[in-house]
Amino acid sequence: MTDLKPARILAVETSCDETACAIVENGRALLSSVVASQMEIHARYGGVYPEVASRQHVLSVTPVVEQALAQAHLTLNDIDALAVTQGPGLAGSLVVGMNMAKGLALGTGLPLVGVNHLEGHLYSAWVYEAGDLVPPAPQFPLMALLVSGGHSELNLMTDHLTYQRLGSTLDDAAGEAFDKVARLLELGYPGGPSIQKAAEEGDPNRFKFPRAWLEGTHDFSFSGLKTSVLYEVRELKKRSNTLPVHDLAASFQKAVVDVLYKKTINAAREFGAKEILVAGGVSANRALRQIFRAQNEFPVHIPPLSLCTDNAAMVASAGYHRYALGHVSQLDIDVLPTWPLSQVGV
Repeated sequence: MTDLKPARILAVETSCDETACAIVENGRALLSSVVASQMEIHARYGGVYPEVASRQHVLSVTPVVEQALAQAHLTLNDIDALAVTQGPGLAGSLVVGMNMAKGLALGTGLPLVGVNHLEGHLYSAWVYEAGDLVPPAPQFPLMALLVSGGHSELNLMTDHLTYQRLGSTLDDAAGEAFDKVARLLELGYPGGPSIQKAAEEGDPNRFKFPRAWLEGTHDFSFSGLKTSVLYEVRELKKRSNTLPVHDLAASFQKAVVDVLYKKTINAAREFGAKEILVAGGVSANRALRQIFRAQNEFPVHIPPLSLCTDNAAMVASAGYHRYALGHVSQLDIDVLPTWPLSQVGV
């Protein structure tokens, strides 16, 4: 691909329960990033409460945009284009960010780019802190593992904005399985961090939980694993009032990580990928990061922890590549609460 034109992008992200704004230069250099988290609010419910989330976005979105500009020591006159998460996500939450971005576009005349949230997660691997040493950009063809609360899928990227979905989850996504098992073990919300913390003191080999390899496909399935943990917990409770929570968490986590890792490596070999990219909320998991970084067959790109969960820097990076390649949205675009990455056009 030829060199892309330089541009400074301001992005807004409100797909779920994080209100975020970031400014990224040329799709890579992060000038500022502000995230207003609602985690403590939704922890009371054991998950995200959509109506509460959208109301919090209304309260937070303007201050977050103002803080991002101030943090970068810029004004809207210094911005070349605006990006916003168009979907997938919670409809009410998406609308708040979309309306904010449209208002900024109307008021400034800046072009607007609608971004797929999942595409954003993949582009988080291109972002680095401005002023730091510039890390090498991911090289195509790239095997991209996208793992989050709602998605677990493998995509082959042969160029920017070009995705071939090879497989996805047939039931629970990896992050969803973490949340459900965490509730089962009474570890709290969100499940990923609580399972990881408990697993640090556990024996990952104590319980032989099943792995769904689904031979001949690149799909994932974690429902059977979740059910196996449930049955094990029931049996243990019959024999004792005390559960070996740490061992259960460690054994469950190992089963998930084994499947994600091995299926990604196998797909990279089969399709001749040069490198591997791991992104999405579950890419923050320490065990998953360690197993990919321990192998020497493929260079691996995993975003820093601050960019694994929902943020606007990733939206700005994806938005930059769309803008630089001439894919600008009209101001009548609407949110797309269910928008698979496989349907993202170029």
